Amino acid sequence: MSPLTKLSVALLATASSVGAFAPPAAVSKVSYLSASASNNNEDNISRRSAIFTLAGLTASPLLFPTLPASARLEGVNKPELLPSEPGMNVIQVEKFLTKGQEKRLNDLLTKLEADTGYKVRVLCQAYPRTPGLAIRDYWSLGREGDDDKYIVLVVDEFGGKGNVLNFNVGDGMKFALPNVFWTRLSSKYGTTFFVKENGIDLAITNAIEAIVSCLRSEDQYCFNVPDQGMSMRSLGM
Repeated sequence: MSPLTKLSVALLATASSVGAFAPPAAVSKVSYLSASASNNNEDNISRRSAIFTLAGLTASPLLFPTLPASARLEGVNKPELLPSEPGMNVIQVEKFLTKGQEKRLNDLLTKLEADTGYKVRVLCQAYPRTPGLAIRDYWSLGREGDDDKYIVLVVDEFGGKGNVLNFNVGDGMKFALPNVFWTRLSSKYGTTFFVKENGIDLAITNAIEAIVSCLRSEDQYCFNVPDQGMSMRSLGM
């Protein structure tokens, strides 16, 4: 199977090469991923969850919300959808954020990485309008020898059929932000109810600010989601 074929977005029942955590259907899924995971396993077909596999992350999936049983997602590789400017932490194929919000988050995440080494990235998309495989090299994720201290937030409404916040979490993050944190974060800000009442832009900014606040805390650890209204100091600004 070619590397591009392995990028396919398949309906998977299990991912034997990674440890996947499956919270209730209303909550987006999260997986802890290691760059050393094997990428030789064939896709297992399921009707329950969709996983967007980045070949460059060595079988590291981005987990998407539960889709209808008839859904079958195909692999995508569209480098033309990447920004012309290198090094952007926020990629908006689908414009969920204003230019001001995008710049603020980009600056916030640039400073976080400079101060702590943690990589946090945001991809706003409307499948199949997504760069797919192309973000592997753009963000330099999951390369051999890296410490896997990265988080990718994929934001996709999928027609209003599930949680809009979906996380791909490097193996190096599992002690700082355990599974229960991601469950609570997506339950708090990613539900269709929250988005309807507050807007998808607030869902994204609140989620990112919560992550940054946790990674900048004295312990660099969170079990619960921080309250809204974090101080600029707690965000490193």
